[in-house]
Amino acid sequence: MTEINNKFLEPYIENDSTDKKIEEDKQASPLSRRGFLRTAAVTGGAALAGSTMPARAAQMDHSAMQDKGYNTMMFMEGHSMKPGQIIEPPGSPSDTEVDYKVFDIDVQIVEHEILPGVKLHMFAFNGQVPGPEFHLTEGDWVKINFTNRTEEMHTIHWHGIVLPYTMDGVPMVNQDPVHPGDTFVYRFQAKPSGTRWYHCHWSTPLHAATAMHGAFIIHRKNEPLKKRFPYTRDYTMMLEAWDIDFAREEMNGLLEGMKEVNILMAQGKLDYKTHGFFKDYMEFKKSIESGEYVAPYLQSRSSGVVVKPNYFAINGKSYPATKRIGIKQGEWIRVRLINASGLSHHMHLHGHDFWWVAQDGNDLAEPRHLNTIHVEPGGTYDVMVYGDNPGFWAWHDHKTTQVRNNGIYPGGMLTVLAYEDFEPTYIPSVSIDQ
Repeated sequence: MTEINNKFLEPYIENDSTDKKIEEDKQASPLSRRGFLRTAAVTGGAALAGSTMPARAAQMDHSAMQDKGYNTMMFMEGHSMKPGQIIEPPGSPSDTEVDYKVFDIDVQIVEHEILPGVKLHMFAFNGQVPGPEFHLTEGDWVKINFTNRTEEMHTIHWHGIVLPYTMDGVPMVNQDPVHPGDTFVYRFQAKPSGTRWYHCHWSTPLHAATAMHGAFIIHRKNEPLKKRFPYTRDYTMMLEAWDIDFAREEMNGLLEGMKEVNILMAQGKLDYKTHGFFKDYMEFKKSIESGEYVAPYLQSRSSGVVVKPNYFAINGKSYPATKRIGIKQGEWIRVRLINASGLSHHMHLHGHDFWWVAQDGNDLAEPRHLNTIHVEPGGTYDVMVYGDNPGFWAWHDHKTTQVRNNGIYPGGMLTVLAYEDFEPTYIPSVSIDQ
């Protein structure tokens, strides 16, 4: 297996003589969802469980799957739900047809420290927040064995990557959610080049926005941007916004209910409709009209909880726990901004203009000279910074209500661009309550 390393806000330095490697820095409301799962435990029912590729691409072997094909397992009578299944969908070449770079990634529950005194249990890829940072070369074939080590269900969506639809990670559209203890094998080619990312697409407001996200960087073999901007260091800034009260209550509710649900599913005592799955829209509609199913979004069931982020972060940390970005005089650096939150962020760099060179992984026809860039939810934005003004310079969200820790300024989405090769006349310290 190709190894993964743990590095965040550590620069990726391109080496054209070697292959790029992966590097690792190892909403339903909570009340409605908890009530929903408890209802499932009480009512019980029937046993149910659950690109453009070369024409020569081989189908995966499904002989280990009960239905001998690749249809959903959610509606199969007597599905065992036994942990340890390996699901290999069709759509990509087999191991004998292409040379895959192979990675193992899992999801587990960890206690993550946002800053001193503030810890939160999160679903996390490989036990870290954010997840492992991939660095690959355009055209690489990638095989990722994703194992679910929690009692909740998950998927991985490869955001901005062109791949077979069976690998896209949207539950019940492209694949079944990955059940506890199971492994889903994603196979695809790393394309197109640019700053991409990945996140869970199951219960997205909790799983993806809280911690289940990471950078997926696809480099060109000959990077054209280097001709104009000969950068020597490459940083990633993943932007995050967390409502820790919502996250705690939602996760506790999910885990409490899912323990009961997983037992009932294994025993064949849970009806798939109770768990919110339907074979098609008409089955869903008829179940609502007949009163057989009471939707969790109705006023009678949902508390209508509003998510209000109170901690804002860069790469899993809130200021002053954020890492500085290093630069030297006369040096170009590349910074990749990835918005994993559901909010807009307005990232302003003091003391410099920078060049905005790419959006959503794609190079701009004409780079733009800015000092504030508007980073929208789900988007990626690449900027080039030139070291021509030695000092220590704030880089922060200019929506300053998002530069706070639980309402206290300064904090949140703030870091410092720090020159490494000058003698300061004023040395920065730390202020956490202004």
